[in-house]
Amino acid sequence: MPKEKKEKKEISHRLRIARELRHQFIVTLSTLLTSAFGLVAALAWNELVKELINQYIAPGQTLVSKLIYAIAVTFLAVFASLQLGKLAAIDEIEKETKEEKEQK
Repeated sequence: MPKEKKEKKEISHRLRIARELRHQFIVTLSTLLTSAFGLVAALAWNELVKELINQYIAPGQTLVSKLIYAIAVTFLAVFASLQLGKLAAIDEIEKETKEEKEQK
């Protein structure tokens, strides 16, 4: 009997490891794909912003257009980061509130 228990424990341990590896693979693949699509989206927005700036600034003013582009992209990045930060904070507050209610 002890040998059978040991074998069952070993099999159970190996199954847990296999499940964890599968989980890590899925998480890593998900992160990579999300990053790839994020890069594609960023490149698409990059082209759009460049076109908009080039359309409204006279040709030959490359320094001015690059400055405007840098400011616009920085503004958009800060705005998006702040909005995502607010969402994360709201989510965290809701999670803490739920946990407090469950403890009572």
